[in-house]
Amino acid sequence: MKDAGKYNAIATDALKQETLASRISAVSELVKIKITVLVSFTTALGYFLASRTPGFEFIFSSLGIFLLACSSAALNQYQESGTDVLMKRTSERPIPSGRISKQSALIITGLLFGAGSAVLILKANMPAYITGVVTFIWYNAVYTPLKKKTALAIIPGSLVGALPPAAGWLAAGGNPLDVKILIVSAYFFVWQIPHFWLLLLLYGEDYRRGGFPVLTEKYPREFLKVVTFALLAATVLIAAAMPFAGIGHFTATKIILWLCSAAMLYGAYRFLASTELKRKEIVGTFMAINLYTLLIITILSADKLFSTL
Repeated sequence: MKDAGKYNAIATDALKQETLASRISAVSELVKIKITVLVSFTTALGYFLASRTPGFEFIFSSLGIFLLACSSAALNQYQESGTDVLMKRTSERPIPSGRISKQSALIITGLLFGAGSAVLILKANMPAYITGVVTFIWYNAVYTPLKKKTALAIIPGSLVGALPPAAGWLAAGGNPLDVKILIVSAYFFVWQIPHFWLLLLLYGEDYRRGGFPVLTEKYPREFLKVVTFALLAATVLIAAAMPFAGIGHFTATKIILWLCSAAMLYGAYRFLASTELKRKEIVGTFMAINLYTLLIITILSADKLFSTL
């Protein structure tokens, strides 16, 4: 009997842990944790570039923007839950799959927004907070409804990617008109367009099923391939031009940056030269441009930190 009770207790604890793990997983999906963590990285990059001697204060601006981004992502999933259920790629998201209710999603949205606001107001500054709020409004009140009206919504929507590094820059007291933050923000603005269009080439039919207007209905895939290549090349060239704007303290930083840019440009050319635009080529290019972006963030952040030692 004692053994049976012991095994029942173990089974109960395992079930509780599984339930807790599944809830954490569902919330992580709701806030699009992979994307929002990247947002916090770009915020930190902006802070590092503006600060003369970067310290641990960058954590506050990065955390605050991260929490606002999580809130925005949760609200977005609430807004699009009706279309998510129609698409294979999104039908298993927390709301359409029933793991999180729409009411709970709104509560999570409010809690995260309040927490992010508190961190930025109390531990960063008002310019950073205002930038975060503008990003939130632009994503949920402008870009999200615009996606239902035009296949080109990603172009104005890409402002969402340009603002987080600006928030970090402002949190460190940087001049918003400085060429350094302008070129960094330009990079993240342009990067988002081919990033999204590569997804479109993969899931165009799925987007159509969800009721979204898609470019593949108006233009042949070959044309979209050429335009996507041009945007990939533009993204790389903006990054390669950063040292000419005064970003980067070490010669090694610039060489590494240019070598990575050359490799990415070659990858973009291979994408363009592919005769049959298969899933493998699209996924490979999508992963390459995202890895390239992570490398840019890492290289520039490391350069700034080592320059202060």
